[in-house]
Amino acid sequence: MRKTLVTALTATLLAALTACGGSDSGDAKTLRVGTLSDSKPNAYQENGNYTGFDNELLKAIAAKEGLKLEFAATEFSALLGQVANGTFDIGSSAISQTDARKKTVDFSAPYNYQALGIEAKETAGITDEQSLAGKRVGVVQGTVSDSWLGTNAPTAQAVRFPNDAAALNALKTGAIDGAVFDQATAEDYAKNNADAKLKVTKAITTTIPHGFAFKKGNTDLINKINDGLKKVIADGTWVKVHDQFEPTAPVPAEFKPGQ
Repeated sequence: MRKTLVTALTATLLAALTACGGSDSGDAKTLRVGTLSDSKPNAYQENGNYTGFDNELLKAIAAKEGLKLEFAATEFSALLGQVANGTFDIGSSAISQTDARKKTVDFSAPYNYQALGIEAKETAGITDEQSLAGKRVGVVQGTVSDSWLGTNAPTAQAVRFPNDAAALNALKTGAIDGAVFDQATAEDYAKNNADAKLKVTKAITTTIPHGFAFKKGNTDLINKINDGLKKVIADGTWVKVHDQFEPTAPVPAEFKPGQ
């Protein structure tokens, strides 16, 4: 009787463990992607779908490698920490590969380069970094825009926001004098907020590469993403996605088909 009871309990326990672990087994595992919901044209949510250049590029890469993705929104200031602690398998939101960030997470191969745009109302008198002196300038906390402002306009008053939407709203209402966004994002805001009379007064190009972020040591996944990235560059998918979301930005030579 005892033997029968032990056998039954063992079978029940094994069945429970199998059920609990089923979603993570083998190729069926769905990768959780942390991204933004309001940062056009790189990473945003529209009609319940996470889209933008970075996210559509990642979807194309995943299709090449047979990977399943599940997107979720977060604040940029929290994203890298959430990737580092395993909350997300991948971070996707035009993340610049700075030395400081490389201490926290690992990155894929570069898939774009960072460009910034200074944005202000046409009447604000802001034309370049020198004209930011003494002004209230909005940036998203923890971004390259944040560090760039501190280095290049140290006498500006940095006003830090958790996301692009909050910074844009402050700019439109006059709570801040100007803002620094990703260049493509700044151009999108100027185009789609005509009533606010916003203008990108200066574009700043950099050689800082963008990359998808991963928990340190997740080499197998990084290699798969890098392999898929090579494929979408070679077959012209990269250019198609770029032209859809950033049609006015130049295509760096290393991302043209056949590379």
